[in-house]
Amino acid sequence: MAEFQQKRFSQLTPTELFEIYRVRVAVFVVEQACAYQEVDDLDVQAQHLFTQDEAGRITAYARLIDEGKQVRIGRVLVAPTNRGQGAGRQLVTAALTAAKQTYPAAQSVVIQAQAYLQKFYASFGFQPTSAVYLDTGIPHLDMVLALN
Repeated sequence: MAEFQQKRFSQLTPTELFEIYRVRVAVFVVEQACAYQEVDDLDVQAQHLFTQDEAGRITAYARLIDEGKQVRIGRVLVAPTNRGQGAGRQLVTAALTAAKQTYPAAQSVVIQAQAYLQKFYASFGFQPTSAVYLDTGIPHLDMVLALN
């Protein structure tokens, strides 16, 4: 897999931003059949972590949002053509490293995980903090990872 890049919104090139939005809409709106405002104001304040293939297409992506004493990792995805090759594990590992390095004062990392991925996130040390609930019709749960 290509190396991860981490950029603030203002550092993204127009092509990178287009590719990020293209794959996020393809996965979260089309593939998962969820009608919601996928592009939101949090994109402007987020750190964007991603890999690209030789053609510049996003192969894995997550965004990190500083929430004071915690960092939220969201919009976690692996492009459909790159699944089943360990890219998700590499992405979460890179996101946790980036969260610790970018926000050293953070005490925890939080995620809103799709419920079927609970064991995957638990393998990184995340613990559930909520019951399963529906978000855009998909079962989710809140999870936290203490950093100290």
